[in-house]
Amino acid sequence: MKKFFLILLGGLVLLGAGLYYGLGPVLNSGVLIGVNNLGPKVTQTHVSLADARLSPFTGRGTLTGLVVGNPPNWTAPHAFTLGKIDLKVNLRSLRGDVIEIEEIVIEQPEFVYETRLVSSNLGDLLKAIEQFTGTSAPTPDATSEKPAKPVKLIVRKFRLVGAKASLGVGPAALPVSLPTIELQDLGLAKGGATPAELSGEVLSQVLGEIAKAAANPINAGAAAGKGVGGAVKGLKKLLR
Repeated sequence: MKKFFLILLGGLVLLGAGLYYGLGPVLNSGVLIGVNNLGPKVTQTHVSLADARLSPFTGRGTLTGLVVGNPPNWTAPHAFTLGKIDLKVNLRSLRGDVIEIEEIVIEQPEFVYETRLVSSNLGDLLKAIEQFTGTSAPTPDATSEKPAKPVKLIVRKFRLVGAKASLGVGPAALPVSLPTIELQDLGLAKGGATPAELSGEVLSQVLGEIAKAAANPINAGAAAGKGVGGAVKGLKKLLR
């Protein structure tokens, strides 16, 4: 079950955490428990998953209702929500050191972007994930005292569809639509990438699309009218 948890969070931005793969009649409930219990330790925020449907025979799975809370000292109750996540894992790769995810499709994600000067809620969230998956001590193997090898992932196809972002919070927030993000062969050039590395690449793509949407003259004018022009300027500074 440990490997599958890491597969999920490696593919998200989140994601940056770990879902472990295993067989048995309690697979789906085990996934829910794993995400809801381990997720907050990874992101240092509230994390909840509403439902999980995973097949140990086909490698296909669907997760729904994933909510990742905002880091401390930010206003919105959450940083993002992911409506539906479909994934397909190459089951044979689970026997090796590099796990291959054939496809991840995230549908209707919603991001909340807040900024102050040169910091943002999404940036703080990414730092927490990187600290856990990149610089924290390795997790001991369940059957020995030796540290477990870091999980390496390759994602053949990644698609983020129907995404929306909110610039600012409350009544003055400006909603913007984001284009579909498609990435291929993530981690392939390195022979496998850590969940933190994959999360960073995906999140940077999301932030880039938010910046483009905010820079659109129509959206920029609307932001100024709503009093969230500072969020737009702050985002541009962060992406320079």
